[in-house]
Amino acid sequence: MGAHDQHDMGHTVAGWAGAAVAVAGSAATGLALVAGSVPGLWLGAVVTALGAPTAWLLHLAGRGKPTGPRPPGRRHWRTRDTAARHGHPGCLGCRLAGRTGAAPARAAAAPAAGPRPARRPAGR
Repeated sequence: MGAHDQHDMGHTVAGWAGAAVAVAGSAATGLALVAGSVPGLWLGAVVTALGAPTAWLLHLAGRGKPTGPRPPGRRHWRTRDTAARHGHPGCLGCRLAGRTGAAPARAAAAPAAGPRPARRPAGR
């Protein structure tokens, strides 16, 4: 049992990977600052900035989670999100990728071709 059993803190592969890339970039930037390396500062800044797209791409690949709590059986951080293919409702990252959050529309059954009922004249 963990400390967060009753609520979903959003620990996912996408979240952990994005944070790890950003922390590594910040550490590289700090080391470059101490060493006085201007190219190292730029490299560290680029790696730090890559943390957000890393998390976003993994989220779109189904390694993140939708907004809000997940069911208790799906809270493990390595659980794949099967709804990510269609997008999450209200998710900015999914909207930026062109995913609307709705399941794909199925072809509607064509209405039966038959005679239409006659309209009643007005006033009767």
